[in-house]
Amino acid sequence: MNPSQSSLSLHFSMDDLPPSLIIEILSRLNDSADLARCRLASKTLNALSREVRFVNLQCSFERYRKSRSPATKSVITPFKTIFKNLISSSRIVESVSVGVDKPLRGISYDDVEDESDDLYLTDVNFVSLWLPRLSGQLKSISISDFWIQSCWRRSEVLSLISLCCHSLIALELKNAWLSVDDLNQMPMLTSLTLEYIRLDDEDLSKVNDCFPSLQVLNLIGVGGLKEPKIHLLHLKTCQWTVSNAPLSLTIVAPNLVKLKLECVKPGSLIIRTPLLSDFHLSLAKASNFEIKECNNLKSLQLESKDLCSLVGMFSCGKAIKILTLDSPNWAESLEMTKFSLESVFHVFPNLSSLTLGPGAWSKGETCFLAGGSEIGSAMKGLKTIIARVVVHDIEMTLSFILYLLEKCTNLADMALLIHHEVEINISRDLILSCMANCPRVRWRWGTWKEGMKDAWICDGI
Repeated sequence: MNPSQSSLSLHFSMDDLPPSLIIEILSRLNDSADLARCRLASKTLNALSREVRFVNLQCSFERYRKSRSPATKSVITPFKTIFKNLISSSRIVESVSVGVDKPLRGISYDDVEDESDDLYLTDVNFVSLWLPRLSGQLKSISISDFWIQSCWRRSEVLSLISLCCHSLIALELKNAWLSVDDLNQMPMLTSLTLEYIRLDDEDLSKVNDCFPSLQVLNLIGVGGLKEPKIHLLHLKTCQWTVSNAPLSLTIVAPNLVKLKLECVKPGSLIIRTPLLSDFHLSLAKASNFEIKECNNLKSLQLESKDLCSLVGMFSCGKAIKILTLDSPNWAESLEMTKFSLESVFHVFPNLSSLTLGPGAWSKGETCFLAGGSEIGSAMKGLKTIIARVVVHDIEMTLSFILYLLEKCTNLADMALLIHHEVEINISRDLILSCMANCPRVRWRWGTWKEGMKDAWICDGI
């Protein structure tokens, strides 16, 4: 059977399937460009594809390149035209996702001077061509703009969405300069993501007022904020990456359970989240830091060059069971501020699991070898230690490990991830020595590398 006969046979078999099953199959195509191709395959697919309730179209780098090339740009259908055609031919759309692929997001305005608007996707004139028609049934919108076209154009797309989409549940906007002028309340919206967005302080206040029902909030690289404040009564999960150094940063969220906060060096940091149980905090330097009523906090992850000061600011440490510590620039750890595990065990006496990143491990080991670390009482509750290790001197590293095992009398599980550049024979000797000195512990081994997923080798050797 030749390829054309095979394709024809497939089309006939698809036509014979129940319409509901064909719609289910088509709904599993994540890329609407594939859906558009299916419309050309048969009359049945063409008709039933219009029942798919989402549109997801991303402009690829290859399409962008061809649209700029003198040899091909005349035959490339504009990206916005393709999107509008998909929207207009769909009967019911509940989810819309339109944007540019990751390679395009990495292009900066300095690299390409582009004053066109063919990929300016938060352009209110473009969005107004398709949004009002869908607004009644839309549940989710995601727009990932092309930064070099959007960064110097202030968009009022937020106001348009708030005016039209009264049933919207999830909204995601990326790579744009947004205006909040004439923003209306959206009481149905429970999830909001703003990523690499330019806002002002008063704009964030408007977000608090107009999206009162938010349960999930992601603010990633939102710039232009001097004294930002989140005050949301129903918020449960929040990720906030602050790209500048604000004068103050405040979070008031009585129902917040999970928080990931990354900021440089705020003048003051106030967190009032009494139900918080999972907290990931990354600070360049701890200064005026206040966290109140954190008795529900069970899992804590801290990352800072100034770990010792940051650890000391947690008066609620007795409730924490799972702790992860790290310090950036681990290769410079010998020159960083003093840090000992004595202070960690004093502040967090009831730990069951401790994870040490390479920076925290190196600082702790250095302090121990200098005689600056003496753990007074045994850590009886600690069951698991996971450490990413850089072995400079095997005898020193082994001494530190055995010291920890001596103080953690009920430790059952020790996992060591050794840096991938450490010689195999050194890693092997360390493993054998650890197992010989403490057979009561279950040993796990692996390797780690910057920016890569940990590689677990085995239990034991």
